Amino acid sequence: MATILSLHGKGLKLNSRQDIEPHLRDSDPEKLEEVHFGGNTIGVEASQALAEFLQKATALKVADFADIFTGRLISEIPQALSAICDALIDKTSLVEINLSDNAFGGRSVDPMVPFLTQNRSFQILKLNNNGLGPAGGAIIADALRRSAELSKKEGKQSNLRVVICGRNRLENGSALRGRMPSQLMARSRRALASGLAKNVDLEHLDLQDNTFSEEGSQAFAQALPHWPSLHTLNFSDCVLSAEGEVPRTIEVLATGSNPLLRILQLQNNNLEGKTAAVLADAIGTHLKQVNILEFQWNEVEEEDEGIQTLLDYLKSRGGKFLLDDEEEEGEEEEAEVEDEGEDEVKPEKPEAEKSDADKAADALADLLDKVTIN
Repeated sequence: MATILSLHGKGLKLNSRQDIEPHLRDSDPEKLEEVHFGGNTIGVEASQALAEFLQKATALKVADFADIFTGRLISEIPQALSAICDALIDKTSLVEINLSDNAFGGRSVDPMVPFLTQNRSFQILKLNNNGLGPAGGAIIADALRRSAELSKKEGKQSNLRVVICGRNRLENGSALRGRMPSQLMARSRRALASGLAKNVDLEHLDLQDNTFSEEGSQAFAQALPHWPSLHTLNFSDCVLSAEGEVPRTIEVLATGSNPLLRILQLQNNNLEGKTAAVLADAIGTHLKQVNILEFQWNEVEEEDEGIQTLLDYLKSRGGKFLLDDEEEEGEEEEAEVEDEGEDEVKPEKPEAEKSDADKAADALADLLDKVTIN
């Protein structure tokens, strides 16, 4: 009997129990280790039938529910999400949960909280491009913090190792025109940093495209030393500091707060030569494990002393320093250059274009009233 059940990318519209049951019938839930439902759209009744099936999955390791609510009403999503997440609460074998690319926004975050708080077995949490906004981010952070605190009370460490929460607009542009914008954004950033800081074995943190500004940068600077095992950090598109300043996060990294760091992504943060110089010194001393540094679209020139030093350091350890955008054929050219033994370190192609989340400020404020953040 197969250990993987995959309907990934089939584009199915699963509304009712009758719609989904034929796809479950030939699988033994007790033997399943992975389920992949991404790229389909699942309604409330179908989600409830799926939840009943998942309750019997005692060996489940990977639960992939990315992009399963396309075309669903906002009134449907909380019920469907609650059914699925509740069915996973008792799964002690679970390693990875993926709920990325579901536009539930701040209004539909609450159904995830019991799972995030009570299942303390999973190691990888993927919540990329969900339109969480400040309120949703604060709720997620509070749930993760409570989970870590419960583990500590039981004399255990948190199992959480990887958090991918990029492209969620934790600052939320629409809140800039609503009530309490600065409070909303500040509380979200502090809550997320504080909640994640409780997970001391964190290894991979991806917060790309979530504007921090100075206060957010300070909050995460305080959190960085709590993650001694961190090996991948993505702060691209996060506006880490005011113009001309060295971000506090970079200053803390430069002290050796995360000695196992291997991949550092800092694209498009308006960073200047001073920051490059600080990084160059750190990578030569405290961050000797770093072998990939993504620095595209910042305010630096290749001739800057810090940039040249970074190039030399990364080249000497066989790493990559990504500084400039590449032409469309960039990857092929890079392969040719490596074959020919040229010295220049070539940049790679950027990731896909970012999407915007559009949330109402009043709804965000109402949700934040329910969150307790110490």
